[in-house]
Amino acid sequence: MNVSQDIVTKVQSAFDFTVDKYPLAGPDSMRTPWYGLFRSDNAEVVGSGSVTSRYLPHTTDDVLALVEAASVAFDGAADVRCHFRDGHYVAVTPSKDYRRAVYGSNDNIFPRLVIDAGYGGRPFVSSLGIFRDACQNLMILRTVKAATVSIRHTSGLRPKMDELIETFSGLKEGWATVASIVEGMEDRRVNMVEFLNSVYGEPGDSPRATTMHRNRTEAIFRRLHTERMRTGRPSLNADWNVSAWEAFNVVQGYVQHEARRHGTVTPMDRVMMAATDPAVLRAETVALSV
Repeated sequence: MNVSQDIVTKVQSAFDFTVDKYPLAGPDSMRTPWYGLFRSDNAEVVGSGSVTSRYLPHTTDDVLALVEAASVAFDGAADVRCHFRDGHYVAVTPSKDYRRAVYGSNDNIFPRLVIDAGYGGRPFVSSLGIFRDACQNLMILRTVKAATVSIRHTSGLRPKMDELIETFSGLKEGWATVASIVEGMEDRRVNMVEFLNSVYGEPGDSPRATTMHRNRTEAIFRRLHTERMRTGRPSLNADWNVSAWEAFNVVQGYVQHEARRHGTVTPMDRVMMAATDPAVLRAETVALSV
């Protein structure tokens, strides 16, 4: 397989536990037809519900098979980021040969293969993410069909390696489509004030809603100014016109990096939360509809 031993070791070390199925009991140890999933290292519950007796949890080797297939499809992987939250998440970094310049030499995008191997019977999902180095945003265009594929949830994926490689090869071909869409977003102009109104609406009537709206808007505009400076763009004019690509990124970046989250969240948690955030999806939809 075209994957380095360092990457294999990194995946195995990050997921050095099993997810095991145990029967769930009722009062007084009454038997039930349901089973729960638990981590072997800390006994934490995995998933949001029970499973049946026929359910077979996937393994770390299944996840590694997905990583290896993605690496083969993209002619090798430079690195991986691993994360576990009710399932395995791996962001596979192909080589820098796939870099695409969006604006000048400082606004570049790179593909990321984001593997979501969850539990509970839902299919595995692999998405062609976009990493923008100017702001450390890792985003997935949810409205672009070429950017996401489903893989049937099963255990023992390694014998299906040829099929997996073909699936990831389709995502590789989709990179040209994704990059072209990004370039089109860069070519279109939007008014930033109108864009944010389309995404978030007007502020509410209550003082709290007004304050939240103002604080969010100020944070987004600070991010916009910073990113224009980093990418070598000119200062904003009084008309607040920017590219649709910039507008989408500052909303996505605000949600990924700055939006308040409850509890303890990791940087990868923030990436996955932003990927399904309604505001990010609205920003994508508005940016692509201009």
